[in-house]
Amino acid sequence: MANTKLLDAASVSRGRITARVPQNVIEVLETAAIMVGSTLNQFVTQAAVEKAEKIIENERIIRMSAATATWFFDFIDNPPPPSPALANAFKRYHARKVENEGSGSTFDFGT
Repeated sequence: MANTKLLDAASVSRGRITARVPQNVIEVLETAAIMVGSTLNQFVTQAAVEKAEKIIENERIIRMSAATATWFFDFIDNPPPPSPALANAFKRYHARKVENEGSGSTFDFGT
């Protein structure tokens, strides 16, 4: 079982990222990497992934003001009545569904 995991890890395709940075940046990164017991590559990769995950998470959050959130949840709790067009569409759908009940045919929305 352990050998399978090693083979899977070895078969993962890898890419290369290079960056030109000032020497003082390299020294800071190397110092931090040594402090946590990792290589410079591991440290930079992990830091970049953590930052990327934070950005992705923050961008997926829907932000609303308190007033907008109150309006939104009130709208969900108390939706407006359906428009006449929607009510008629639902009646037509339900009528066709009842007509085709038990026929085994696919439902046809054609006119």
